[in-house]
Amino acid sequence: MTDRIQEFLRARRLEGRDIGPCLVVDLDVVRDNYRAFAKALPDTRVFYAVKANPAPEVLSLLATLGSCFDTASVAEIEMSLAAGASPDRISFGNTIKKERDIARAYALGVRLFAVDCEAEVEKIARAAPGSKVFCRILCDGAGAEWPLSRKFGCAPEMAPQVLEHAHALGLAAHGVSFHVGSQQRNPRMWDGALASASAIFRELAERGIQLQMVNLGGGFPTKYRSNVPAVKTYGNAIFRALSKHFGNRIPETIIEPGRGMVGNAGVIEAEVVLISRKSQEDTLRWVYLDIGKFNGLAETTDEMIRYPIRTEFDGDAASPCVIAGPSCDSIDVLYEKEPYELPVSLEIGAKVLIEGTGAYTTTYSSVCFNGFAPLESFVI
Repeated sequence: MTDRIQEFLRARRLEGRDIGPCLVVDLDVVRDNYRAFAKALPDTRVFYAVKANPAPEVLSLLATLGSCFDTASVAEIEMSLAAGASPDRISFGNTIKKERDIARAYALGVRLFAVDCEAEVEKIARAAPGSKVFCRILCDGAGAEWPLSRKFGCAPEMAPQVLEHAHALGLAAHGVSFHVGSQQRNPRMWDGALASASAIFRELAERGIQLQMVNLGGGFPTKYRSNVPAVKTYGNAIFRALSKHFGNRIPETIIEPGRGMVGNAGVIEAEVVLISRKSQEDTLRWVYLDIGKFNGLAETTDEMIRYPIRTEFDGDAASPCVIAGPSCDSIDVLYEKEPYELPVSLEIGAKVLIEGTGAYTTTYSSVCFNGFAPLESFVI
């Protein structure tokens, strides 16, 4: 929470515009975060993960600061171009792409593509001849609060075959990528992935193919209910791992921060719709908000991301609560396995502030489930 956000919300209430939940993002925080990444890894290019928050104001600021962009679709490519990024500052980082979307990206000037199998290589060879490709490998997501599944990436032993196939089809076998899991709290988790990447570099070199780049992925955390290591700590750990596994021949590197870039820049203001109990003997209160899983808080699934929740009654006596959303869907419960302590004095109609919500909220908000409008967003 910043003073600028507090003042914006105060003015919104006074003007009577606070009729629904909203996200407010402070660009000053985004700017500070970008500079912290650039300083922590000065020889690494930053490719902001557009999916985290594609607000035009965020993209324009980052483009002005010199950021590159990791995109997952043609729409995100077009957003990045509209924000002022040149095509050489954009990667098509999704390993699952329609061939016509690859062709469209190529027509827009994009020349850097992610792959994780030979079939994807073949699509790129047909639709984007001569482009650079990097192969994503599977990675242990231990230590991450939002671990990534096996959906993206191939076994490290398979990557040389994929990249050699790209080379044979006239593409530039450019490098290797991985992702250590979102909200990764352990800076040492890059070490094992870089060990795998360096082995792939050596094997390809023996086949006469010189890889150039390692995509270190995202995973950089934002602060929720507990502190996380500073970006500088991650930078130091990554540089040590690069030196350990690549020696004096450290390759070109890029990072793809999303959550770490915008997560702590945003706050959602929501309203308490109902407070109830399930029986007269039940001591556990249910607190229903006007925002839930379908309005932008999808990352509360399995209670993996636990957002800080502030109220105007903080400091009063508190008791455990289940927190749920407003929709007529039984899975729209945010926190039940581990109830939240909220003030006993909390009232229906009170405002609550959900912090650390600058990333993966508006983009997860449904269009009109149960008739609720998408999460309103303001960038200041």
